[in-house]
Amino acid sequence: QVQLVESGGGLVQAGGSLRLSCAASGRTFSSYAMGWFRQAPGKEREFVSAISSSGVSTFYSDSVKDRFTISRDNAKNTVYLQMNSLKSEDTAVYSCAAARRPSKRGVEYDYWGQGTQVTVSS
Repeated sequence: QVQLVESGGGLVQAGGSLRLSCAASGRTFSSYAMGWFRQAPGKEREFVSAISSSGVSTFYSDSVKDRFTISRDNAKNTVYLQMNSLKSEDTAVYSCAAARRPSKRGVEYDYWGQGTQVTVSS
C-alpha cells in the first residue's frame, strides 16, 4: 500500500512558477514509477509527466514540455513537479500517482493522491 499526499499548489500569476511535491508513505516508494496528472473543470483528466523508479527516465506531455520538470528524491520518498512559465490553461487540480512502470495512461496507476489546486491568473 502506498499513500500519496500532494502539496505546493496555489494561486500564481501567468508567467510565474510553482513547485508541487508528492510525499509517499511506505518503504517501497523507490520501486514505483511516479506520474503527475491534472484535471481542469469540465475536462477529462490528462497526463502531465512521469518518471521512472530510478529517476533516469522522464516523460512529458507536449503541452508542458520545456516548462515543467519532474524529479524525485527516493531518500525522502518524494516526487516533485517544477512548473515554470505558467499559463492560464495550466489551471487544474494536480494529482500524483504511483505505478509499476511509467505510463501516460491513468488506468495503469495503482495509487493516487487527493490532488492540489493550481490556479493561474492571467
